[in-house]
Amino acid sequence: MAATAVTVTTAAVAALLTTAPTATAATTTLNPVADTYVQDTTPSTNYGTSSQFTVDNSPVRHSFLKFTVSGLTEAVSSATLRIRVTSSGNSSNGGTWKSMTDTTWSETGVTWNNKPIIDGATVASLGSVANDQWVEIDVTSVVTGNGTFSFGGTSTSTNGAYYDSRESGADAPQLVINTGTAPSPTPTTSSPPSSGDPVLVGAGDIANCGVGGDEKTANLLDGITGTVMAVGDNAYPDGTASDFTNCYNPSWGRHKARTRPVTGNHEYHTSGASGHFNYFGASAGAPGKGYYSFDLGNWHVVALNSNCSQVSCAAGSAQEQWLRSDLAASTKPCTVAYWHHPRYTSGSSHGPNTSVTPLYQALYDNNAEVIVTGHNHQYERFAPMNATGGLDNTRGIRQFVAGMGGAGMYGFGTIQTGSQVRNNNTWGVLKLTLHAGSYDWQFVPEAGKTFTDSGTTACH
Repeated sequence: MAATAVTVTTAAVAALLTTAPTATAATTTLNPVADTYVQDTTPSTNYGTSSQFTVDNSPVRHSFLKFTVSGLTEAVSSATLRIRVTSSGNSSNGGTWKSMTDTTWSETGVTWNNKPIIDGATVASLGSVANDQWVEIDVTSVVTGNGTFSFGGTSTSTNGAYYDSRESGADAPQLVINTGTAPSPTPTTSSPPSSGDPVLVGAGDIANCGVGGDEKTANLLDGITGTVMAVGDNAYPDGTASDFTNCYNPSWGRHKARTRPVTGNHEYHTSGASGHFNYFGASAGAPGKGYYSFDLGNWHVVALNSNCSQVSCAAGSAQEQWLRSDLAASTKPCTVAYWHHPRYTSGSSHGPNTSVTPLYQALYDNNAEVIVTGHNHQYERFAPMNATGGLDNTRGIRQFVAGMGGAGMYGFGTIQTGSQVRNNNTWGVLKLTLHAGSYDWQFVPEAGKTFTDSGTTACH
């Protein structure tokens, strides 16, 4: 089997993957080995067991975090410090954060009187931070390999910001380290598609009356030819006939004739997702199933129903057996699938969905290239993965979370293995240009926004 050639471009990082036969991309997420704060009005008090740390100027409070990094065998490509604002810790000033040369301080021993000096380079000067927000700070310039690293935070504002400490459990600070590169034989550049190459374009989590994001993404579809995929939760709040008529139809509805939809969980707020099936008709597949397939050029396209409590996704289920038979019968060399609930996601609102693993496995067994999902209202691109959580640059499937169709955005939580690019402040559509033996992906942003993500990968 031929190795996969990949070209990737993002708005935040311009990175060209180069030949590295022995290198593997990996993501390591670490919690701190120590975190605490000190306060000038209680100079001999230690706060090492507190469930929060804070930066403030009245009283003056400084915070400290320490991470131990070990076991890395590849070069660090990026490092991100992530700290979560407490449920009531919002502030107009999230603090100034710096690296520190002192890594010997003790969580249970440090006080205002013996506090370490915050003497390193500034890694972030934060503006306002919101309750329950994960704040991400780029510390790639500091965390360059194995070792112990300290960071300190201060503030000039009397409106203190409060963050969850490691004692809080699931919301503990994180140091997310990406290492290595995915192997690629010969770097290529993305070229404009020929006029004969089909396009599959769309998103999930689309139309919610009063939000307005769906009109912005529908405007993007106005300028993009091809087949539209509506990846579930297409009409909020309940997928009723009224929701489709009043919320979805005025925007994405003008592309109904070229849309091939799947159901999300909100469609099943209406019994049997009848609003969805009645609105889309035969384009949505058979009511009671909601899974079907079609071909676009050299590609086989599979639309599946990931509402596994409604239509089983289990190994041996009617849907899974249909999928395996459908894939075995396909004569197309490349395959893309889409459904609503993501197997992999770093979203804070909905975790990775293991119920869809049998569907993912069937696609993996048949050498599929791409899976597009939604559910979390954000964009995320994963490296090629197998069905059980492992990176696989030979046969793995690249999964996208494309939940940026127009509904209100969600935050990110724990960054999952394989996550390569994330955004949750830009509505947009994912455009897949399906070449004879490869595909281009492109995040097309709403008017006025600059985030984008694009690349090219060869079929297996």
